[in-house]
Amino acid sequence: MAISTEKLSSILQNFVTSTNDVQGAALVTPDGLPLAAIIPGGMDEERVSAMSAAMLSLGERIGGELARGSIDRIFVEGDKGYGILTSCGEDAVFLVLANQSAKQGLLMLEIKRALSELKLILA
Repeated sequence: MAISTEKLSSILQNFVTSTNDVQGAALVTPDGLPLAAIIPGGMDEERVSAMSAAMLSLGERIGGELARGSIDRIFVEGDKGYGILTSCGEDAVFLVLANQSAKQGLLMLEIKRALSELKLILA
């Protein structure tokens, strides 16, 4: 059965619009190819996708080398907000962009809920 990019985009759009302080989200393949993205203007979807996959891959290698086990998420904090990368099964990486005022606990809960929906589509 083919993956519905329309359903993936719909889930991402709903996630971005209904979650406080989220500015964007993307779902990309482990190879760095975009599956669906709702990202702020001025960002290059292809570049964001490639960097997201590369960061998760590097994080997994670092986790292994440091004997930390499998990586649940990579959290990048900057002075303008957060970038959270989470594995979405073996076939995708979920990127969330949030502003600095995001409540991290609530954000992680909403990411977990979105991942459940996305994994159903990707299964």
